[in-house]
Amino acid sequence: MKKFYLLVAVVALLGSLLTGCGSNGSGESDLKEIKIATQSPLSGGSATLGEAIKLGAELNLDEHQAEFKKLGFKLTLASYDDQGDPKKGVSNAQTLGADKSVVALVGHLNSGVAIPSSRVYEQYGLAMVSPANTAVEVTERGLKTVNRIVARDDLQGPAGAKYAINELSAKKIFIIQDKTAYGSGLADAFKGAAEKAGAQVVGFEGITVGEKDFNGVLNLVANEKPDALFFAGLYSEGGLIIKQAREKGIDIPILGADGMDSSTLVEIAGDAVKNTYITSVAGDASASKKGTAFAENYKKKFGKDVESFSVYGYDSMGVILDGLKKAIKANDGKLPTRDKIAAAIRATKDYEGALTQVSFDSKGDNENAKVFIYKFSEAEYPADLVSEVKK
Repeated sequence: MKKFYLLVAVVALLGSLLTGCGSNGSGESDLKEIKIATQSPLSGGSATLGEAIKLGAELNLDEHQAEFKKLGFKLTLASYDDQGDPKKGVSNAQTLGADKSVVALVGHLNSGVAIPSSRVYEQYGLAMVSPANTAVEVTERGLKTVNRIVARDDLQGPAGAKYAINELSAKKIFIIQDKTAYGSGLADAFKGAAEKAGAQVVGFEGITVGEKDFNGVLNLVANEKPDALFFAGLYSEGGLIIKQAREKGIDIPILGADGMDSSTLVEIAGDAVKNTYITSVAGDASASKKGTAFAENYKKKFGKDVESFSVYGYDSMGVILDGLKKAIKANDGKLPTRDKIAAAIRATKDYEGALTQVSFDSKGDNENAKVFIYKFSEAEYPADLVSEVKK
């Protein structure tokens, strides 16, 4: 019996010694938690791209756990579903702002959600790096916490218009937009550039997100007999518009933008997607060695192929972690305030991501952002890259 109690005492002593070893930062209980959030639609009509953002960000965070552990911190991902709804996004933003352990976030997909939500982030000093928002207003408000790594609609819209006119010989163009902040802003930018280049806009109509039957607006398109149709909106409505247009015999080139850059567009439209062109602020991850490695790691971890914004979620998280690390070092190894973290992120210059190079200007726009133009020659995703436009 004495031997038994002696053994118990030895085990207890060893346990306390092992626990004590954690005091040098190697023990999980001694690590200070840092939360990085994501906000994107994880349910609803745009969940394919919203999930891609979240998964890309998650992969990057996981890859940096060991590095931050050495600094004495444990990284935690806090994922929020904004449902593509501005009200839900703002509600989530209030929750994130109140949680002091959250120091920054990757988001959003929809500009219409990002614009009101980012006002809340600014109030709390919470840095946001967007992997997808293109509306000009996002960074034109002078907010210190708002940044994006992709191009704006005042580059994307004109790029699409010029391609339609110069490469597709479109002289008469019909425009449909989904009346969201994203769709309206993009449609206006496209329209202005098209008219400036000498094309005639023969129709400018709006649809509602969630609609399924587009016969009414497509009848207007058929009556005007345009050379090209441009849709400013997301793949959920865009795929149906393409499919229903082809069923009506509208066999002209159909153009869209980054909101249609998704494998689900092909699933919805099927073979009708042929002769569709999209401008996108998202490049092909396989275009670089680092991007190819990212895509392989993404598939291995999640069992899914990358979507257009997967790598942008990854690189947005990379920008945040790079700025966070610099802010910690500048603060003698201690966790800085949100304001200091936001300032470090805004100061990002020449960050090399898996696909993107990021240097923020004074507004939080990426000086190296590009627009890519793709063509669907077959019902396959991704489409073929046909052109590239720099800022």
